[in-house]
Amino acid sequence: MEEQPAPARPPWGNWLKAVAGFVAPTTLLTGLLFYFGYAYTSSLYSYFGVDVATLGLSTQDLLLRSPASLYMPLAVALAAGLAGALGLAWVSSLGDARPGLVRRLGHVGVGLALCGGALFVLGLLGGLQVWPAGPLDTPLLLGGGLLLVVYGRTLHLKTTGHPFPGELKTLAIVAALIAVSLFWAVQAYAQIHGRDDGRELARNLWHRPMVVVDTPEQLYFGAAPVQETSLPAGGPGQKYKYRYRGVRLLAQSGNRMFLIPDGWTRTRGFVVMVPADGTVRVAFRRELGLVTSPTPTAPPPRTAAPPPAPR
Repeated sequence: MEEQPAPARPPWGNWLKAVAGFVAPTTLLTGLLFYFGYAYTSSLYSYFGVDVATLGLSTQDLLLRSPASLYMPLAVALAAGLAGALGLAWVSSLGDARPGLVRRLGHVGVGLALCGGALFVLGLLGGLQVWPAGPLDTPLLLGGGLLLVVYGRTLHLKTTGHPFPGELKTLAIVAALIAVSLFWAVQAYAQIHGRDDGRELARNLWHRPMVVVDTPEQLYFGAAPVQETSLPAGGPGQKYKYRYRGVRLLAQSGNRMFLIPDGWTRTRGFVVMVPADGTVRVAFRRELGLVTSPTPTAPPPRTAAPPPAPR
């Protein structure tokens, strides 16, 4: 009985495969940017005691808040992945032309797999607090170690010409662990970066716009030096009774404005949320002679010049 030929793949099969190969990395990259934006924004505003949920940020806002500091690590990781893929393709193209080089590359693959296993064990011990691992150490060691193990094994199998074993379940588990480690590292990096940016912003609040706020009720900014003035009583339509100066706009999202006193510190002063509607009146104040030092200080008093000596 003659063997039936395998059915030909439909013409749209290759197209779907190509689209899936493009969509999967793009979806992962978008998810990383969104997760980084959320973790970064949460860490930044939690430095000022503001919960990110009160900001009401949309998905687009969180994606746009992914700072440029994430692009370089992602570019390096993608470049390393491209270099690894090109390296495997080059090894496959060698064939039997240079057997000595192929054999040495196989030994390199074994070495990479062993190093990856050692890094994975080191990251596992760091996660179990056997040694004092930093926030980024454990996820990078776990994910990087698994990547080296997979790459080294793949390189060794390509150089030996052995067929790839059908370890789909194992590869799926490894891919899931690498993805978890990647998101873990992104979260740790975003929290560190957001906390550092929050600390820097607190030292340079003069970068934020200064506002004058009129409210019908008193606002409490804590012990921070905020100037409160009682407005004179007007006609029956006058609803604003208090005016506040020395306040800056920390953030605005939707119909919420977050005001921070000019002399805010983590131990002195509060961030106050006011609605961005007709219940309060907010005026942006232009500052003349902006100070460029981190801590704005008043200019020293001028002293009169001494009179000229008599001739």
